[in-house]
Amino acid sequence: MKFLEHLAQQFAGKPIDWDELEESLIRTDLGVPMTTRIIKTLQEREAWSLLGIGDVIKAVREEIERVLPPDPMPIRQAKGKPTVILIVGVNGTGKTTSTAKLAHYLRVGAIDRKRPRQVMLAAADTFRAAAIEQLDIWAKRLGLEMIRGQYGADPAALCYEAYQTATTRKIDFLLCDTAGRQHTKTNLMAELQKVKRTLTKLDPDAPQETLLVVDATTGSNALSQAREFHSALTLTGVIVTKLDGSGKGGIVVAIQDELGIPTRFVGTGETTDDFARFDAREFLANML
Repeated sequence: MKFLEHLAQQFAGKPIDWDELEESLIRTDLGVPMTTRIIKTLQEREAWSLLGIGDVIKAVREEIERVLPPDPMPIRQAKGKPTVILIVGVNGTGKTTSTAKLAHYLRVGAIDRKRPRQVMLAAADTFRAAAIEQLDIWAKRLGLEMIRGQYGADPAALCYEAYQTATTRKIDFLLCDTAGRQHTKTNLMAELQKVKRTLTKLDPDAPQETLLVVDATTGSNALSQAREFHSALTLTGVIVTKLDGSGKGGIVVAIQDELGIPTRFVGTGETTDDFARFDAREFLANML
């Protein structure tokens, strides 16, 4: 069921029950602050007792339009040096797959079709041998170069080496796939901070992008992850996976509303083409 479709079915042909409406909006992962604002807006209208579900949906759309950036944000690119994109997230969100999809997206000319870009992958998830192998499979499938280290190697040192290699080979984009980690583990978050500090030594502006991968179906837990990763790293955007048919698109809005972190890309399937830049207008059009 789509994002707001259940509201239309739930309240069709009957008066609005405010407690029930509040609970329903929170279940769509819009977040408590936005839900409260929507309810307040509706209740402040003169004829609130005559409101129908169409009025509610209109109010939800207007509030989301107010929060979401109207235009997709471009990747911030370095001039004359590799653009570094640090990919972070907890285990199980599709982080490594999203890294590969983003690499493909950048390489095939999504930014400038007249000049497809050179992209390199860095397998900075050195804690899981399977993660290194997974990224290697993607790299071979997509025809991309990948820098890898030994299992258990220092991920900051690997990213340092990858950046130097990317510079020498005039690579446009270096994507660093870091180890999945629980956002509540202080020592693991500190390790990510070390990776970021190491990259900054090579380029004061690196990484140009720090993107968090979240699973749309995890709901409010994705918002908690965004809070912790943003506090530790200052995120520049979010990649949302499993947005296909989950009915959980509200998390896109909640993260933007509470933290000011825009959704930059969305994954909607398993293939490399099931990945696109987030477009707020398209998102709104698909809500019903």
